Amino acid sequence: MADRAVGSLLDKLLTLFVENEVQPLRGDPEDVLNLRGELERMRAFLKVADALEESDVEFKVRVKQIREIAHETEDALDEFMLLQAHDHADGFYGALHKFSCCIKNMKARHRIISELQGIRSRIKNLCQVHGRLLPRFTRIKQGLGSTTAENTWLDRRGDALLLDKTDLVGIDEPKQHLVEWLVKGDNRREVISVAAMGGMGKTTLAKQVYDDEEVKKHFKRRAWVTVSQSFKIEELLKNMIRDLQTSSRGLDNMNNDRLRRIIKDLLKKSRYLVVLDDVWHLNEWDVLKYALPDNNCGSRVMLTTRNAGVASSTSSGVESVGKVYNLKPLSPMESWGLFCKKTFQGNACPTYLKDICQYTLRKCEGLPLAIVAISGVLASKDTRRIDEWDVVRRSLGAEIDGNDKLQDLKKVLLLSFNDLPYYLKDCFLYLSIFPEDYKIEQMRLIRLWIAEGLIEAKEGKTMEEVAEDYLNELLNRGLLQLASLTSDGRVKTYRVHDVLREIIVSKSRDQNFTFIAKDQNVMWPDKVRRLSIHNTLQNVPENKSVSRLRSLFMFGVVEKLKIQSLFPGGFKLLNVLDLQKSRLKRFPIDVENLVYLKYLSLKDTEVKTIPRTIGKIRYLETLDLKHSRVTELPVEILKLHRLRHLLIYHFKLESYEYFHSRYGFKIQGNIGALRSLQKLCFIEANQGGGAIMVELGKLYQLRRLGIVKLRKEDGKSLCSSLKKLSNLLALSLTSIEEEEILDLQHLSYPPPLIQRVYLTGRLETLPPWIPSLHGLVRLHLKWSRLKEDPLVLLQKLPNLVHLELLQVYEGDTLYFRKGGFNKLKVLGLDQFSELRCVQVEVGAMPCVEKLIILRCELLEKVPVGIEYLTKLKVLEFFEMPEEFIQTLRPDEKDSDYWKVAHVPEIYCTYLRPEGGWEEVNNVNHNVQALISIESNRSYSCVRDYCT
Repeated sequence: MADRAVGSLLDKLLTLFVENEVQPLRGDPEDVLNLRGELERMRAFLKVADALEESDVEFKVRVKQIREIAHETEDALDEFMLLQAHDHADGFYGALHKFSCCIKNMKARHRIISELQGIRSRIKNLCQVHGRLLPRFTRIKQGLGSTTAENTWLDRRGDALLLDKTDLVGIDEPKQHLVEWLVKGDNRREVISVAAMGGMGKTTLAKQVYDDEEVKKHFKRRAWVTVSQSFKIEELLKNMIRDLQTSSRGLDNMNNDRLRRIIKDLLKKSRYLVVLDDVWHLNEWDVLKYALPDNNCGSRVMLTTRNAGVASSTSSGVESVGKVYNLKPLSPMESWGLFCKKTFQGNACPTYLKDICQYTLRKCEGLPLAIVAISGVLASKDTRRIDEWDVVRRSLGAEIDGNDKLQDLKKVLLLSFNDLPYYLKDCFLYLSIFPEDYKIEQMRLIRLWIAEGLIEAKEGKTMEEVAEDYLNELLNRGLLQLASLTSDGRVKTYRVHDVLREIIVSKSRDQNFTFIAKDQNVMWPDKVRRLSIHNTLQNVPENKSVSRLRSLFMFGVVEKLKIQSLFPGGFKLLNVLDLQKSRLKRFPIDVENLVYLKYLSLKDTEVKTIPRTIGKIRYLETLDLKHSRVTELPVEILKLHRLRHLLIYHFKLESYEYFHSRYGFKIQGNIGALRSLQKLCFIEANQGGGAIMVELGKLYQLRRLGIVKLRKEDGKSLCSSLKKLSNLLALSLTSIEEEEILDLQHLSYPPPLIQRVYLTGRLETLPPWIPSLHGLVRLHLKWSRLKEDPLVLLQKLPNLVHLELLQVYEGDTLYFRKGGFNKLKVLGLDQFSELRCVQVEVGAMPCVEKLIILRCELLEKVPVGIEYLTKLKVLEFFEMPEEFIQTLRPDEKDSDYWKVAHVPEIYCTYLRPEGGWEEVNNVNHNVQALISIESNRSYSCVRDYCT
């Protein structure tokens, strides 16, 4: 983690000492080279030392010192550059101001240069200490010793193997599942992987399966091998041989190849079971797999791992076949049973403690180790002292830090953190800025990571793509959880397990990585680098100096926000300013003072205007004004050549008619100057439309593009530009009014990578390029009013998952034919004014899970053949004629009830003759909820595009 700080500093030094304008910092060129060399050696040292912080006090101290020095140096250099780059007006008054500033800045420059000289001296001293630590550092790199923490954990890991069955909860079903997988199936060797985050009980489950009587009878030879992080291949192979045979003479003198041959010979004619417990990386499997023969006897290998990537790789591929069992958390009922058993020795929880206990238990989220550990803390409390129990509820993070009974829990979860590669550690710690139970938007997090310099560039990939790889790795390692997906399978939001979050918040605080202001009685550090304010500004001390602050976040702050009065000293080194959902009506601070700002979010605020001085934030990469009141940008925005994401739009929600309506922003000038843009949503076309359309063709990096207020005459130039956007993934086009034609016939070669298309406006015919988009997963068409049935062409799209059609076709019948829409999961049909019949053939839409039909006033019955949609989970009929709803009642003659009885969820509303909408609450036993016209369904669907 400190490696990241030193790496950033090295990059900055390389730039600064080459520039002529920082001549006063140069000094002796030899000194500069020596300083760079010392920093490079520190960086190499840190890549190993970071992983040893928890187990070696001296390493921890040195890493902290290096991190602080790197931050201080970066701050000093950035301050110096601010002085050098000070802008002045022209003419006499400009010259006078410049002269005045020069006098004022002389002292500041002298101070900064003195600071840097002192820092250079401290770096040299640290390098001398590094030389003294080098022998121990080298031994650890070569794996000649293991740490005390690792040995302690291995000792405690054995406890899971000694548990009595009466101590186990929720294990019967997964055990039965795994036993079946082991003893049934064909004769090929299979690899069964059990995957879950640390503390979920993988070892306990595997041991229960290993000792099962049916398993013992089925396998002639069995071996249990604990791998762990610090495994040595020789010891691992020897332990396996000792399990497989009684004699172990001569093993100490054998090399790895000889040991593997012995294992292979022992197993080649037997049906065997080998358990590899706690596999961390693929290379551990790679060194063992060739010793485990595929002898066509029905042999099995079962491994446990925290890494879902390891599980899937070992259980599938050319050399391995098998299955992955993802161990789930305990259910709420199982969790409560285990909690009461451990806390109250099997007795009932006193009623006056129930709320406290249930709140504390919810933070465990079904993690058995967390439940047992926290129960152990509470079991020692006096049940008459409610205040003692409430302290644990309110301050679980402090308990994890300071209570010896929770140290094993902390160590287990920290093992996963310590195993992270250096480039992921800061990325994971960064999640501590978000409040408890917060759903973290994927794209927001990616943009923040990039702005903070946490993403390393890789050849052939954008920074956003690298960041997505980082997220997938954290997900595979069980350190992140999926919170929600879009309908086409993309990740929308993540979350962090509550107990794991408490640990990273603590670690983040210890390293001064982030300070979270949510309690008034918490001591503020001397220097705050990242500040995350939760719920109220009252937790911020008056006149608090945050001059070295790099990032500021606010979550759930309800007070009116006046940043300059809150932090009168300002924060001129700020990189990130995220004020999403704050009570702001004006642009918060003088932007010319935020030279280093890379990320600015005023999303969901009441800000109406952006000042012209925004053009001075030359490093800005993300400007997020979604759902603010900004409708126009100053032309100075075109000076921001590093801008990657420009997001300005809002939705009109006055009635259902406007659910899909987006309102964007106006801009004058040549938008093509912003060559780094990857996302541009939503720009208005009716301000010099033709010129804007041409300018868009210069934005070759665009991944997402949204345009509103298009006219027919824009079509030719728009299509010409779209042909040039070869990286485009998502396209949204909206005409200026419902009757205006979207002329898209000129696009002969559409962007080859496009995945999502949203077209709102009249179409004379379906654009011929749409059926050729083999990568298309999502298509929305609105107001198209086509004369010919579009399904004939659309059904052949091989990867289409989500299709929504509103006022698209004027025919009276829609046919879904056999073999069409093979991957479709969501289908929406809205306001087909002439539609009387929908027919579904056997074999059509075999994967569809959700069907929405609304405002089709002439539709008489549910789709003919709807019973063939066997995977259907949700049916929604909104604002339909009462006669249509009547056909679903089981007591009606010719009822269609039995055709939809297999669908778990059905939602309906119908139009009353006297006006208004009636909710239906007795269609059948499957109706679980009733959605009226104010439903958020369509709104939530359309929002997916904008993430």
